[in-house]
Amino acid sequence: MPPRARALVPSGIVLADKPAGPSSFALVAALRRRTGARTGHAGTLDPFATGLLLLLSGASTRLQPRFVGLDKRYLTDIDLKATTTTGDPEGEVLGEHEALSPVELEARLAGLRGTVELPIPAASAVKIEGERAYRLHRRGIAVDMPLRKMQIHELELQDYTAGIARLNMLVSSGTYVRSIAEALGGHCQTLRRTEIGPFSVEEADWERIIPPEEALARLDTP
Repeated sequence: MPPRARALVPSGIVLADKPAGPSSFALVAALRRRTGARTGHAGTLDPFATGLLLLLSGASTRLQPRFVGLDKRYLTDIDLKATTTTGDPEGEVLGEHEALSPVELEARLAGLRGTVELPIPAASAVKIEGERAYRLHRRGIAVDMPLRKMQIHELELQDYTAGIARLNMLVSSGTYVRSIAEALGGHCQTLRRTEIGPFSVEEADWERIIPPEEALARLDTP
């Protein structure tokens, strides 16, 4: 069989539970080595983040547009006592301050539910005049980051202790949780993606390749 044909199989979707540390692309590369097929993804996670990655194998890589626009659910701990250069624990501390009171926090959360426009984090892959923002950030070049319209479908405060707010949120594709953290005056301490559309991290199985017709059928199920 010609190499190009082999690269199209196995075809399907893999649900992976990414640990903290490796990049999303490291998991893409690991799956490619295991299967020998072309491999893609339907949205990445920052290295510090954990949770659900939806990987596409073989001929199913052409289905990427069907999966990249799905809503996503996250569980995050936001440290409201400090901001960092990256909006996460990997950045340098910009400043420390007193955390919001519970009443102030609830008021801020109320203003973030629904459709909001927030600045894209400086340490992101968005291109600024043809160059990735995170590369400019690493070189210490300050830029005015563009605003992005984000849809916050659900934003639930699960716990607020010692200035750390645990939030459970359902958001549109393209939403930066770090932007939400910065709007609250803090930074993401932890971030875990628990759902992508109808897929849950609880069903993640690195060894299973879901047939494309099965995955597509779940997208069409109300």
